[in-house]
Amino acid sequence: MKRRIELGLLYSRSGSYSLISEACRAGALSAIASVNSDPSIDVCFVPVERDPGGNIDLYGPMCEEILRDTSARHVIGCVTSWSRKEVIPILERAGGTLWYAVPYEGFEASDHVVYMHACPNQHLLPLLNWTFPIYGRRAYLTGSNYIWGWEMNRLARETITAAGGSVLGERYLSIGSLEIGRMIEEIQVTQPDFILNSLIGPSSYEFLAAYSKLGQSHSAFLPDNCPVLSCNLTECELPALGQFSEGLVAAGPYFRGETDWPGFEDFGSSHEAAAYAAVKELARLLSSSDAMDTVSLAQLLTDPVASIGPIDRKTHHTTLPRLIAQVRNGTFQVLHRGSAVAGDPYLAKPRESPGYDQKHLRVVL
Repeated sequence: MKRRIELGLLYSRSGSYSLISEACRAGALSAIASVNSDPSIDVCFVPVERDPGGNIDLYGPMCEEILRDTSARHVIGCVTSWSRKEVIPILERAGGTLWYAVPYEGFEASDHVVYMHACPNQHLLPLLNWTFPIYGRRAYLTGSNYIWGWEMNRLARETITAAGGSVLGERYLSIGSLEIGRMIEEIQVTQPDFILNSLIGPSSYEFLAAYSKLGQSHSAFLPDNCPVLSCNLTECELPALGQFSEGLVAAGPYFRGETDWPGFEDFGSSHEAAAYAAVKELARLLSSSDAMDTVSLAQLLTDPVASIGPIDRKTHHTTLPRLIAQVRNGTFQVLHRGSAVAGDPYLAKPRESPGYDQKHLRVVL
């Protein structure tokens, strides 16, 4: 008989980032179905869902409700770093674990979080190192006005200036804001070599639509001359962008049909794939022993079965491939493949040489 284990799901099915949430939720539910139908795994997950509806004030109380009112010790959930940081104190008090399946800005390693998606040494730094020799080092930075935007742009600014480049502008919008006119005006005046877009949800969609229209009237802002870069935009948001996604360059561990993860070729996005991987990895760890159901994350990862897993025992970050892709004809096409590396949240390890001396030619109209 399979052991019945309740598993929390904490995703907003409405609000500014609902498309990402729905992708993560779909991946988690698909993995739960796979685990429950696999006779070789002796656990059966029973999902316990809560929907904060994009309201940041509900994440903490709903996470506490899951851990207090059910037997669940593990929660798959959260999209924004803001929501993740809201639930960490709850997890600490209750002894629970969050499995986080979206890219984030690093500089965190909680004893109660498993980071299943990429951090900056797996997305932002490879993306900038690829961009500099091809397009240049003069940047314009955008971001939503919270942790992700602040930290991504801080690290980008540091990396760009260390490479002898410059930041020509940096502007933030509150989550959900569509007031992108000033950004577009500044970009048109400063004419950067590239734009790092750390906006999320409708703010990002509005910006990309306006920037695409700018490129139609001024060739200097076409993707071949001044691309928009992203570390968080995936296939799950392309329907919201339509033709305005063309030329977008993104970094991530997975793009549909292009992955170094065997068996993950057909997932819709890296968000879906990472949530699926989180549930499957948790099932693998819990199935090693009946006693694993209630132990701490540290104990779970020190069990011998964890030694063959992808999660670092000290930082709880995942080893991931580094891919760079561009939207062409409505789909991401991989332009560059980097070998898999362990997440380095505090950038404590030596950074790879960015190859600034490489010579590339491009046509500027």
